[in-house]
Amino acid sequence: MKIGLDESLCVGHGRCYELAPDVFGEDEQGHCRLLVEDLGEDLVAQARRGADNCPERAITVEEN
Repeated sequence: MKIGLDESLCVGHGRCYELAPDVFGEDEQGHCRLLVEDLGEDLVAQARRGADNCPERAITVEEN
């Protein structure tokens, strides 16, 4: 699985890194940053939770 982030859509709600701290972090402005791009099976559920809770739909989780 692969995760993507459209940084131009992120406004910094912080739901992603609150719900999936092993996958997402925050930058200096509180916007999302990816901690990993290729997801192991242990991180898929976290990544989907973060993506599903992004109001701007800035995060995608895709099959490789």
